[in-house]
Amino acid sequence: MKKILKKIWAWLDDRIGITGLLKPLLNHKIPPRKLWSYVFGSGTLFCFLLQVITGVSLSLLYQPSSNNAYQSLEFITNKAKFGNVLRGIHYFGASGMIILVGVHMMRVYITASYKFPREMNWISGVFLLLLTIFMGFTGQLLRWDSNGVWSSVVAAEQLGRIPLVGKYMARLLIGGDTIGGQSLSRFYSYHVFIIPALMFTFIGLHLYLVLRNGISEPPKAGRLVDPATYRQWYKIFLKEKGVPFWPNAVIGDVLFSSVIIMIILGLAFIFGAPALTGPPDPSMVHTSPHPDWYMLPFFALFALMPKRIESIAMMLGPVLTVVGLLAIPFLSNKGERSPLKRPWSMFGVIIVLVFVTSLLVLGLKAPWSPKFETKALPLAVIKNSHGDTSVAHGANLFYVKGCQYCHTMHDYGGKAGPNLTNVGNRLSKDELAIRIVNGGGNMPAYGSILNKNELSNLVAFLAAQK
Repeated sequence: MKKILKKIWAWLDDRIGITGLLKPLLNHKIPPRKLWSYVFGSGTLFCFLLQVITGVSLSLLYQPSSNNAYQSLEFITNKAKFGNVLRGIHYFGASGMIILVGVHMMRVYITASYKFPREMNWISGVFLLLLTIFMGFTGQLLRWDSNGVWSSVVAAEQLGRIPLVGKYMARLLIGGDTIGGQSLSRFYSYHVFIIPALMFTFIGLHLYLVLRNGISEPPKAGRLVDPATYRQWYKIFLKEKGVPFWPNAVIGDVLFSSVIIMIILGLAFIFGAPALTGPPDPSMVHTSPHPDWYMLPFFALFALMPKRIESIAMMLGPVLTVVGLLAIPFLSNKGERSPLKRPWSMFGVIIVLVFVTSLLVLGLKAPWSPKFETKALPLAVIKNSHGDTSVAHGANLFYVKGCQYCHTMHDYGGKAGPNLTNVGNRLSKDELAIRIVNGGGNMPAYGSILNKNELSNLVAFLAAQK
């Protein structure tokens, strides 16, 4: 059997030239490095390949039509064998890919590996980062549940507020003026065809540039990059100290990537896929979309932004961010690479991490959104020292009329409005009535919604909370 396999391999190798193709790659010399310092790029690549495999598998059962998409995902999740695990792998794989591509870019920035002659390596990496984020965003709508659909509606509305071009960009995103079947078809094309094709192109370019320009050597304080002499120095450096890509680098890359894949598989088996939130219902006005965690910082940033600068920030913010990232290797393509001599690079990364993490935490809490799933106040926490029935009726109205969606009362309710736990200490009954009737800020006017008796009961309830 062994001889037969050798003959088959020899025949294939002779006809295709596999050895001739792989041998130069495996023998390609790289700088000596610490085992775990350069593995994040390969980990990202493995996650991408995992996404491709699981995505193709899901597409065999998924039906990209507005009438059947939700039902097909229900079937995959609840009835197809290992369907829930498969969806879980795809979901956690997307999270892993976004984390790893971010860590990889931070490592490149901290060690200044973007300097000459690797400027294009960095630029292709920036495009891969953007494509990875957009890939995650488009995949959310394909669930065709209320959460994914309304999250896309919010994104389209924010995009539409950009001066001059916003309306056209929103239409390009969702395929029309409103979310519908055409939006699902368009997002499916983005997610399955257009973005993967672009990612394969940029990954190929990125790997080619790594081979052409070589992997950056570990930085050393005082060893400066001089574009006039660097290529010759790097050639001599590899000749004297370089090691073959196989097995020196391959072992570390494969081990790290295997651990990442096992973690993703473990999370998928333990937690499964994210739960579907029900089919989209255009008539549902009480909804608070909650996008996947990697989109929450963007949602939080737009939610917390002052209204007077929203439109300008939405237009200039992404453009300036992308231009700034692309400009980095041209602003500093020579000189020192060691983080010890470039403390501002480490400081910048820490600031970005703190900023994004803070937005993520705020996004998880979503204090600006009504909390529609809140429960009515228990009788035990309602302050009613005189046993007044109007206070009890007012507490019920506080929940039924939706006040509790935005206002916290004794740790129940939302945080979009002021905390009303002790509002009786701050406002008189007349002041409370004026606020309720006329509204203010983001609060609607309830004068036409409440009758005189309901208003009296609601004011009695709030005034008693001292």
